[in-house]
Amino acid sequence: MTSTVQPARVAETEEQRPGRWLALSALVLAVLLVAVDATVLGLATPYISEDLNPSGTQLLWIGDVYSFVIAGLLVSMGSLGDRIGRKRILLVGATAFGAVSVLNAYATTPGMLIAARALLGVAGATLMPATLALIRNLFHDPRERSLAVGIWGAAASAGTAVGPIVGGFLLEHYWWGSVFLINLPVMVVLVLVGARTLPESRNPDPGPWDLISVVLSLVGMIAVVYAVKEAATHGLTGVTAAAAVLGSVALCGFVRRQLTMPKPLLDMRLFRNSGFSGAVLADLLTVLGMSGLVFFLSQYLQLVQGRHPFEAGLAELPAAIGAVAAGLVAGRAARRHSVRAVVSGGLAAVGVALAALITLAQSTGYPVLGAALLVVGVGAGFSFTVTADVILSSVPRDQAGAASAVSETAYELGAALGIALLGSIVTAVYRGFPDPPGTPAAAHESLGAAVEASKAMPAATATDMLTAARDSFTHGLHLASGAGAAVLLATATAAWFLLKNQKL
Repeated sequence: MTSTVQPARVAETEEQRPGRWLALSALVLAVLLVAVDATVLGLATPYISEDLNPSGTQLLWIGDVYSFVIAGLLVSMGSLGDRIGRKRILLVGATAFGAVSVLNAYATTPGMLIAARALLGVAGATLMPATLALIRNLFHDPRERSLAVGIWGAAASAGTAVGPIVGGFLLEHYWWGSVFLINLPVMVVLVLVGARTLPESRNPDPGPWDLISVVLSLVGMIAVVYAVKEAATHGLTGVTAAAAVLGSVALCGFVRRQLTMPKPLLDMRLFRNSGFSGAVLADLLTVLGMSGLVFFLSQYLQLVQGRHPFEAGLAELPAAIGAVAAGLVAGRAARRHSVRAVVSGGLAAVGVALAALITLAQSTGYPVLGAALLVVGVGAGFSFTVTADVILSSVPRDQAGAASAVSETAYELGAALGIALLGSIVTAVYRGFPDPPGTPAAAHESLGAAVEASKAMPAATATDMLTAARDSFTHGLHLASGAGAAVLLATATAAWFLLKNQKL
């Protein structure tokens, strides 16, 4: 009897760990660091276009190379954190993230900025898996963990709100590089608070960190995403096909190697759990459907509707407010109703809101856009919070880093693919706009380039060109929104079946 009661007392002591909520604040700062960086880039894109004059393809690379690299490294870094310590890798990654942000801020060419964004992806890959894994090890009570995950998700949503507002203010008063420097104070506080409050945790018997698996994962993810991006932009070419084959072979090799290793980098048996697999797939497709729209929305607000950066940042606030509110109550809603009802309902709401954006025009009033963004935020807040909880509760604590990395990989891969596919739709439609005589070729590269080119053109010609360019850009946004809506509604249907009988 004693042997049965004593472990329960130990578990209870762990569940009531002092300072766990203060430690959560450090993890919240890490999420804010990544979320703020992701959102300010879209706001700064018109200024980057004006200053660095990137081509349309370079502009897409600036937008998605971070996601490419982070998607390729998340599993490796999550597994590394399980081995060397999640607190350690979080603090080292946060320090590197702040340092590389300075390199982004002072980039002088499109190529330099693309390289700096790639390095930022390397640092960012250490942060997100560690935060979720530490939550899994800090909060053993399922209800406390649901609330902690909700706060974690709400922080990410709050970052998407703070980023555009602070970024908009900076862009109106300073140069575009200043939006990257706001990472520095967050990083300093995170390191100081995290060093004092976070407990170290790791897998007690992890096995070696297999470098061959790391290389296969990185090469496979980057090559496959690159192939998709290039095929969407330029069609199927020999280089694109070679990249697709290389990536597929590398990923197949990665999976086979994990299945034969006694201590794999990623335990593929995790995917036998239908809740885990369904939640990961739902996250990937959801972000894919939303990300292309999110990337171009700031350009629409500034370059089509003529809003100032700070005003554009405020215009995107309803999405963050909805996501924060939904994230805080998502766990309770999933217990009262069901996991699949909350996830599927949230995704369906996002799909309907994206479909409503097909009506956008240059003269569209803000109430329509604001309402649609609010619904997007609420739906995404419910879905992402519950799927993150499902993923964490489906695995042992020792594998929390690897499982969290799979979750974040799905998110980043979805973002990269969304920008590549839906972003390419917008770019392709835009480039074909009918231009009046005298329009420079550079104006077809991006809407920002067209606005910049118009300053050197006769007033009448510039007006005609900008009207045609803005109409084409908006039409491309319509197609991307429609495609995103179709993806979200299909994902909602799939989640209803994949998450059947799943409970928190």
